[in-house]
Amino acid sequence: MTPSLVPLPLRLNPGDDLRAAVVAALQASGHGAGFVLQGIGSLSVAQLRYAGRPQPEALRGDLEILTLAGSVSPDGAHLHMSVADAQGRVLGGHVCAGCVVRTTAELLLALLPEHRFTREHDARTGYPELQIT
Repeated sequence: MTPSLVPLPLRLNPGDDLRAAVVAALQASGHGAGFVLQGIGSLSVAQLRYAGRPQPEALRGDLEILTLAGSVSPDGAHLHMSVADAQGRVLGGHVCAGCVVRTTAELLLALLPEHRFTREHDARTGYPELQIT
């Protein structure tokens, strides 16, 4: 039998916290696992953690979301995003709390009814990593 995906399109509103809204949408759906397949829109603040850095950097201004993808579980999300500023410069990294929607964000979540994702500490990486059941 082929596993099924349940599409869940979302539109986020000005002032929404992108990461929190994605996790809340999964929780509200009653599913235990999902992926953000893609997202576009705009932010006034992007909190991105760059590779190898312990803390996020706040980018402020008119920002366009170029890409957004990652896994979502009821206990959190692992999302990566690239954004462009008003001069067209592109930065990307790990999405942290505090990414504030400016005008809109349009996302497509794929819910996985036959799976459950959790995040558990992995001694090898030092981070909470995806566990799939």
